Amino acid sequence: MKIFDLLRDIKKQNSVLYWMGVANVILFAVCFIFYFFDSRLIMGINPWIKPMKFGLSVAIYCWTFGWLLQFLVNRFNIKLISWVVTICMIAENVIITIQAARGVTSHYNISSGLDAALFGTMGSFIGINTIIIFYTLLLFLFSETTLNKNMLLAWQLGLFLFLVGGIAGGIMISQMSHTVGMPDGSEGIAFLNWSKVAGDLRSAHFITLHGLQAIPLFAFFISEKTKNPRLFTSLFYMLYALACIRLHQVALDGKPFFDFFSF
Repeated sequence: MKIFDLLRDIKKQNSVLYWMGVANVILFAVCFIFYFFDSRLIMGINPWIKPMKFGLSVAIYCWTFGWLLQFLVNRFNIKLISWVVTICMIAENVIITIQAARGVTSHYNISSGLDAALFGTMGSFIGINTIIIFYTLLLFLFSETTLNKNMLLAWQLGLFLFLVGGIAGGIMISQMSHTVGMPDGSEGIAFLNWSKVAGDLRSAHFITLHGLQAIPLFAFFISEKTKNPRLFTSLFYMLYALACIRLHQVALDGKPFFDFFSF
């Protein structure tokens, strides 16, 4: 099955999350246009880069859940999770986009009452989203699904990694910054803006979270190419998890992303 076939299947099975993904692709496109007409900088980068990044990430996230939830048998759980994810992601990206339009940071910004309220609201919805992810993991551990053993394992591991990815998010909130060893705003790599000169917890956070896509996609494409797909899925997961641990170590040591292979 091709990726576009997968998207058509998601549209058929879960229109709420499919169109939420489409809406975020549109958000990316609109912000991409604004990028060329706005010369302002927030901590050294164009304000529209952040909503662009989150638009793409949330689109992928929503389509991932549109793919995942079709394998649950209980229709109530499918609707509940779909709407909670949708509402949480709307809240996050609306706030990020509003703050970009205002020309201020969205994360860790408590410089005014409004900024603090928006940051707090965003954090509350992320907390709710984390709870629904944990609930989803429990469903795929203990309730009935239509998945084969390899894909069930892959989704369980992917959901677990997503929750683990929240650890870096918690550290960033506790220190009210994403950089380790320097203040936020140091020179970063293109688009992603991960620091080139200091530790940046965003890299560990991003890559660990997206294990939710990496593990199931690997299992999906390997399933017909080997007689023992669960073994290869497990090995891939272990390598991916080790990479995530290393990324956290590098960032917490105050070293940039590119020091991943420097021991």
